[in-house]
Amino acid sequence: MKAGIGLGAILKAASFAAEKHREQRRKDAEASPYINHPIALANVLANEGGVTDPSVLCAALLHDTIEDTETTAEELKRLFGDKVTAIVLDLSDDKSLPKEVRKEEQVRHAPHISTEAKLVKLADKICNLRDILASPPADWSTERKRAYFEWTTRVVAGLRGVHPGLEAVFDGLVARQSELNCSER
Repeated sequence: MKAGIGLGAILKAASFAAEKHREQRRKDAEASPYINHPIALANVLANEGGVTDPSVLCAALLHDTIEDTETTAEELKRLFGDKVTAIVLDLSDDKSLPKEVRKEEQVRHAPHISTEAKLVKLADKICNLRDILASPPADWSTERKRAYFEWTTRVVAGLRGVHPGLEAVFDGLVARQSELNCSER
């Protein structure tokens, strides 16, 4: 990446993420391969959001590597540079904290992260909501899904203004969940 960042770097990030996440599965009923998630983020950013910044697209592909694999910040810095690493670090939860504390930290931290990290975080929340609507974890009750949507809405409140088009996509997913909740009552 030291020679510049472009399409080659994005493909390198996809390959790196695929290797790092190769044994991981999503929590959906099908236990789909985890790599589908970071690829979906990059796709949302590029094809729905018109985001062309290679650093943002690389960070989308790598966003969970520090948090969920043995990847270190130093490793990312060496392979992908300071900017991509800074974005990924902005997005990484402190796994030493209890889950509920991490969730509240995301809400608190969201308004203060970089613009690039906000874009990735917004795409992450869009993809997570789509996954829950299409194929939720088998053990999630209606109440748990509703609570997740409410929490995600609190996180995205701190991202507002970064990309109105993607925010509208997010809002549409929240509205869809609300309609489903009303029809289930």
